[in-house]
Amino acid sequence: MTYEQGLNRWITEEKIAVKLQNIITDLWYDKSVELVFFRRPLIDTSASEILFAHTQADNISGKHYEIADSILLVQALSEVDLAPSRIDLGKLLSKWNTHKSVDAALFIGNELADYIGASKKMLQPKDVVLYGFGRIGRLAARVLIQQAGKGEQLRLRAIVVRGTGPDDLQKRADLLSRDSVHGKLKGVVEVNVEKSQLIVNGHVIDVINASKPEEIDYTKYGISNALMIDNTGVKRDREGLMLHKKNPNNGIDKVLLTAPGKGDIPNVVYGVNNKDFENVLNTESIWSAASCTTNAICPVLEVVHNKFGIHGGHIETVHAYTNDQNLLDNFHPKFRRGRSAALNMVITETGADKAVSKVLPDLANKLTGNAVRVPTPDVSLAILNLKLNKEITQQSINDALKQASLDGKLVEQIEFSSNNELVSSDVIGNPHASVVDGPATIVGKDKKSVVLYVWYDNEYGYTRQVIRMAKELSNVLRLTYY
Repeated sequence: MTYEQGLNRWITEEKIAVKLQNIITDLWYDKSVELVFFRRPLIDTSASEILFAHTQADNISGKHYEIADSILLVQALSEVDLAPSRIDLGKLLSKWNTHKSVDAALFIGNELADYIGASKKMLQPKDVVLYGFGRIGRLAARVLIQQAGKGEQLRLRAIVVRGTGPDDLQKRADLLSRDSVHGKLKGVVEVNVEKSQLIVNGHVIDVINASKPEEIDYTKYGISNALMIDNTGVKRDREGLMLHKKNPNNGIDKVLLTAPGKGDIPNVVYGVNNKDFENVLNTESIWSAASCTTNAICPVLEVVHNKFGIHGGHIETVHAYTNDQNLLDNFHPKFRRGRSAALNMVITETGADKAVSKVLPDLANKLTGNAVRVPTPDVSLAILNLKLNKEITQQSINDALKQASLDGKLVEQIEFSSNNELVSSDVIGNPHASVVDGPATIVGKDKKSVVLYVWYDNEYGYTRQVIRMAKELSNVLRLTYY
């Protein structure tokens, strides 16, 4: 291929991607139909990002996906009366590649027959309140606004903070707009100081100053039957979290904690054990989305255990530093965490090994765990050193994890990377709970021991898991084609 041929081909494909962009946007705002490409978001992405998604799919699956075929299918999708749904264009295209002799419209009509007819999935929007506006709170706000579409699912209505300084609202708006790790918010943040409101991409959000959750009446803000996402982690037991619902008429329906819950609170890793609680989905009002590390390791552990059986093992977490640590040496209630986070690797404890037993009971008492905090602001690495019941090869265990990332119930949770140059900064903003580093997998000489390296964006990837659980608790999950 000559220089001119290569450039002309790219220009042609990018023009197609731009047209594809427009149709994807119309589907999202007109029909609440979200298209992804092997779980990679296509909403609010550039033409070059769409082309990159196609190339990445080629690398992982070993198949070739043409952008020209994608637009044929998307045009056919736009012409049918689809119910609110989330459709994986990559999977659709994979099937289409074996049916190209069939008209695209006929193929869509047959393949998505169960998704055609808007009345098949009527959604009742759910109000959401964020209690706390730190790292997870601000990312949750970004995700809720980005995924709002027509406003048929989750609606961010209020944020509860502590602080009444005259400049506080503007400071919080600025922190939402610009993030040193995750970059600029895609959109516009306006401030209404008089009414204590943030207006973000048209979403009017009340900012409530309060220190006692039991004293807030959300109905005064027009909020009712809301889901509370408590991302402070201050209260983790049922008694403390029930303070959000102490007044049964204050507008709060359920509470979702973004930290491990204590006692009998259901600890859920979405995609892994959420179905275990279907019978109490409507009656249980206090929930936990577990920890970022638990969300990262449980999907991988489940795949490995189901396929090969886990006899035992150790989990070592190489974790980015957090606001719980000190910037410079100072007193801290926990050992070592008082030492400067930006200058040291810090050994500390993790409860992830114990939390696994709540999510995957078969692995109770089989795992140990520890953590090392390191001087990076985001993205962590879980090293799973496992003893298995069956013999494996590097290819057999990688194939099992790759297959889980492409098909089945964990496609949103697991991404498989075959990139030999993958480093932590590459995972910033990755929506998956776990990114398996395939080339790094080590199999012992006994063929029953393995070391797996699992990356995760402990801020963004975890937040996406929280929002997935929030949608299930709120009964606003759309139909999905994965």
